[in-house]
Amino acid sequence: MCGITGMMYFDNRDVPEASLYAMMDVIRHRGPDDAGVWTDPGIGLGFRRLSIIDLKEGHQPLSNEDDTVWIVFNGEIYNYQSLREQLLAKGHTFRTQTDTEVIVHLYEEYGEDCVRHLRGMFGFVIFDRGRRKLFGARDHFGIKPFYYACDGKRFLFGSEIKSLLEAGADRRLAEESLLQYLTFQYVPEPNTMFEGISKLPPAHTITVTMDGKIKISRYWDPMFAPVQRPFGDMVEELRERLKDSVIHHMHSDVERGCFLSSGIDSTAIAAHMRAIEPIRTFSVGFEGANNETIIAKETAAALGTSHHAKVIGERDYFDSVPKAVWHQDEPVADPSAIALYHVAQLAREHVTVVLSGEGADELFGGYRIYREPLALKPLAWLPLPLKRLLHQVARLLPGGMTGRGYLLRATTPLEERFLGNAKLFDEAAKKALVRCDPGLLGAYPNPWKVAGQYYDKTKHLDPVSRMQYIDMNLWMPGDILMKADKMTMAHSLELRVPFLDKELFEFARTVPMEYRLGGGTTKYIFRKAMEGIIPDFILNRPKLGFPVPLRDWLKGARGAELLEQIRGSGIDHVLQISEVERMLKLHRSGQGDYSRLLWAVYIFALWHDTYLREQKGLSHSRAVGG
Repeated sequence: MCGITGMMYFDNRDVPEASLYAMMDVIRHRGPDDAGVWTDPGIGLGFRRLSIIDLKEGHQPLSNEDDTVWIVFNGEIYNYQSLREQLLAKGHTFRTQTDTEVIVHLYEEYGEDCVRHLRGMFGFVIFDRGRRKLFGARDHFGIKPFYYACDGKRFLFGSEIKSLLEAGADRRLAEESLLQYLTFQYVPEPNTMFEGISKLPPAHTITVTMDGKIKISRYWDPMFAPVQRPFGDMVEELRERLKDSVIHHMHSDVERGCFLSSGIDSTAIAAHMRAIEPIRTFSVGFEGANNETIIAKETAAALGTSHHAKVIGERDYFDSVPKAVWHQDEPVADPSAIALYHVAQLAREHVTVVLSGEGADELFGGYRIYREPLALKPLAWLPLPLKRLLHQVARLLPGGMTGRGYLLRATTPLEERFLGNAKLFDEAAKKALVRCDPGLLGAYPNPWKVAGQYYDKTKHLDPVSRMQYIDMNLWMPGDILMKADKMTMAHSLELRVPFLDKELFEFARTVPMEYRLGGGTTKYIFRKAMEGIIPDFILNRPKLGFPVPLRDWLKGARGAELLEQIRGSGIDHVLQISEVERMLKLHRSGQGDYSRLLWAVYIFALWHDTYLREQKGLSHSRAVGG
């Protein structure tokens, strides 16, 4: 796991090495073990290394044998050994045992189609000296980040936005992105919260030529394609596929561990790892009834792992928020990101690599909201005109009346009902809150249009598969994987996600909907596949995530403190502070739960204060007060 960065000048001028080192130094946390640069007329590549595989020979930037192809690579390729054997048979010569060099020779052999051969997580850039072009790629699911900016004179790229800012990329708020963020709780790709800085979407490549032409292409699509097969056969195949993925994800030359919550996903990964070798497991929780460390400790005892746990107090939680915001680059209003920051900090005291359970819910139907189409099925047969009539009638019923909410949902098309696993501010609430161009709210591509591009591609699928596809393309890269990468790399910890393996997905995409949501539960086939592998008391536990007690915290003195920080953050020209005050007053008086809305504003305020206010520098010490 590493950090990559660099720049390309279209007029062939020399890249200042001082600029490259500045871009690298600000992401030192991604790779504290080594650093390297390579320059050629018009191009400069920078690299920070966290040593995981081939500890002695893994220095980057790395080239082929005649120095015509150079690469900087962040990630892990899990099938690199078999690819290496294939390339050796074709006559390629290797100088190292690294997965990085395999990508170089794959590019020599297959050109830009090299990405189709890779199994793993990656963000990389190759510079082809002969063709004078830059070729970049991001992995299938978006596990590893890839940011870029182009001003017509030069192209900048990096694993984190702060590298681009160090090189002089504009620090301007993207107002459209703010509007999206307020609903999604993250900025959907390819946009970021910075005007002019973009994310390369998952499963995409980017080609940049010396005359400034940029081409972006999609090489893979996580489309579901259910196939009717015997349930028992699919259960057995799932067991074998997951076992194979865990084995591949465990390959490293440093010690490995596993995050362990109270749920089935991380427990499944830990159980498979423990069957191979003794492992350490890590969990965090909060005081109260939903303290996940209690169940995690029991699970670790049942599995026989060496377990480490930490209970996060309110002060510890809030003291770490500014640091987490600095590492995130752009705001992500997911309170569980801070818990992930703490469990990563705990794990890094003992290991360099951890495996985790992200992705299981998206692949196998694990979120409770996925059961909604089944609950609404009794009215699904109604003709569209009758649904519209019922919807109008339901809107006239008194708020809170039994059955009103059900009728409204059942008579609302899925495309107008589901945006993904987070939906914070609606358009009316945003209109009351934001102070940007009044015409923008009516003209920007609102969240329903963002999701619409994915709904348009899935009209042939059942509603549950469509919802999963929405989350695979929006929620998972924008929230789940964004925080997973940034919060672990903040502590120089490599996180691997065996569920997000393209070979496992090739199976998961074929699972029929009734196998995913059968038996009156979520992830039905996965639960059946894990029988006898994980403890029985975990098999059917409800999903908790990281249950942060934010609602209660904001009712006390902490709510007033947050409001003062928001007032002092310099966002009053962007958001109506009076509306924030109103929400906090309602929340503290028990007239509604506004905790997630307030948290979204708070995280944006901290981000603005860190990255935009007074154009302050990006040193970590200044950002977090260290």
